[in-house]
Amino acid sequence: MNAETDATLLLDFEDPAEIALFRPIDDVVMGGVSRSQFVPAGPGVAAFRGEVSLARGGGFASVRSEPRQWPTSRTRSILLRIKGDGKQYKLTLRTDDAFDGVQYQARFQPPAGEWVELRLPAGEFTATFRGRALSDAPRLDPARIRTLGLMISEKQAGPFELLVDWIAVAP
Repeated sequence: MNAETDATLLLDFEDPAEIALFRPIDDVVMGGVSRSQFVPAGPGVAAFRGEVSLARGGGFASVRSEPRQWPTSRTRSILLRIKGDGKQYKLTLRTDDAFDGVQYQARFQPPAGEWVELRLPAGEFTATFRGRALSDAPRLDPARIRTLGLMISEKQAGPFELLVDWIAVAP
């Protein structure tokens, strides 16, 4: 990891068990036909890939980790080393173990075909419920993060692929 030395690595995908923590949650939950997967894509790299379809009212694909206790109590930013395809993605965070409910999202759009390190400040995550912003929800409390996820939406139909080298947090 090349991020600053005080960062705490959450996932580096060297262990295939870390990739297996993630499950797809696509628009099929509401009748759509988009599909995604989170799979190994080389040593220490995971791929969030699939296809977004707007058919049958769909339009999103996502993966989410199983809930766990993450070392995020002093977090001010989430750090990602990723290689995108030019499309816009979201990092999603949940602070409880429920399948449905408030989700915190931050958008990012890495350049196509280039490894980059991104910093997403915790204060810039927006509380949402089923894709709609919530003005009355509490701000993200990083100490309570239980799940991490990736999403593609915003009517970006077609195939997609986001490579992830690691995810870390920084104070």
